[in-house]
Amino acid sequence: MINVNVNRAVSLIEDQQKGKENTAAYMVGEQLKDIIRENEQAAELVIQDLENPDMSLEKCERKLKEYADKQERKNNCVCVPPNVAEGIIRKFYGIPEQAAETSGTVSLMDLM
Repeated sequence: MINVNVNRAVSLIEDQQKGKENTAAYMVGEQLKDIIRENEQAAELVIQDLENPDMSLEKCERKLKEYADKQERKNNCVCVPPNVAEGIIRKFYGIPEQAAETSGTVSLMDLM
């Protein structure tokens, strides 16, 4: 069962995506939806952030563009790999990295 906050966050993302199909901001929304579906606790952070105009999908996309602008161009192109984009999106919205979301190490004593 999906958390109510996840549904609300997805709805807010989709509202910001309307009319922006095939844009970088739209793709940020798609990746952000994937992140919050994997981490329901992140949905609450995203809800609060998306209600602030300074934390819109377009503003987050600008952070990705800043990263891309610093990269070396090949054939007048630059790519932001999905894992790098996810890190930028997570940082922008204050979502912990995946490794930090898990409990960490498991000892043999835990397994016994």
